[in-house]
Amino acid sequence: MVAEALPSLETRLEAAARAQGFVAFGIAAADAAPQTAARLRQWLADGHHGGMIWMESRAEQRGSPRGLWPAVRSVVALGMSYAPALDPLALADQPDRGRISVYAQGADYHDVVKKALKATARWLVAEAPDAEVKVFVDTAPVMEKPLAAAAGLGWQGRHSNLVSREHGSWLFLGAIYTTLDLAPSRAGRDRCGSCTACQQACPTDAFPAPYRLDARRCISYLTIEHDGPIPDEFRRAIGNRIYGCDDCLAVCPWNKFAGAAHRHRAFLPRAELAAPSLADLLALDDAGFRQVFAGSPIKRIGRGRMVRNAAIAAGNSGDARFVPALQRLADDESPMVADAARWALGELGS
Repeated sequence: MVAEALPSLETRLEAAARAQGFVAFGIAAADAAPQTAARLRQWLADGHHGGMIWMESRAEQRGSPRGLWPAVRSVVALGMSYAPALDPLALADQPDRGRISVYAQGADYHDVVKKALKATARWLVAEAPDAEVKVFVDTAPVMEKPLAAAAGLGWQGRHSNLVSREHGSWLFLGAIYTTLDLAPSRAGRDRCGSCTACQQACPTDAFPAPYRLDARRCISYLTIEHDGPIPDEFRRAIGNRIYGCDDCLAVCPWNKFAGAAHRHRAFLPRAELAAPSLADLLALDDAGFRQVFAGSPIKRIGRGRMVRNAAIAAGNSGDARFVPALQRLADDESPMVADAARWALGELGS
């Protein structure tokens, strides 16, 4: 009797990853995206990273997997779905509500994805005891998107984010670096074609060219990463977006294949984050901010940036009922909050 051969290590690894909630899986050699370093250097030279100095300070490590860990041989790229059940743009016509990017309406993806990555990596080491592994979400100098494209999870679209044929633009990415020589997957192929929907949808014209993003003009950067007053030229375009922006992702035609049924249960939207009241946000103090956003990725921006964003949204609402709250915030101890409140009062004619 002939013994039945076991599935390959790669096949079993994929099954282990899917058991942890990952819906996209692929493998790339450590040197599979050689153009990444040069593209990163050009992006930094153009100043398109804005105030994200960590992108510049660790550029050599970020440019290639071996720049971060010389011993790495293979990269296991993984994706976890956060596909929304409802239209992410639906709140655009509700100016008394704040719009929070879909990815931040549930649990903090850093915690959820890293826990699943660690479990998958432990499985790999148990199967291949000589293997060394390191796991990364997005807090380390790792270029997850080009690596995921090289591993066949999808391709980097014209909006610069990863696009998947099965999951659209709604994937959290993680990576396992390993010293094992694993069989690579077929790289993803660009399927954007002549479509420019994402670039046309951008409220602040943040794409100087296809596949290139100027973060300094991006609402996600301005409302999350930027610390200080938001430039006047972008304030009206922000509308009621108080944390991030989904416009370029939401209009991608490939999202028609991305079903919420594939979404990890941890990313179900919390009721208080799906359509938050601007009035409630304007009233937040530090303790209230920490309480509302506990367990959310939003907590890292702090009360000042959130209330700054809410004040700008209130200024764009055309609703004079926000005037008393904005008048109180005009003397806020945070200069960027006070500045945003004064601007909003001007917009509301007060």
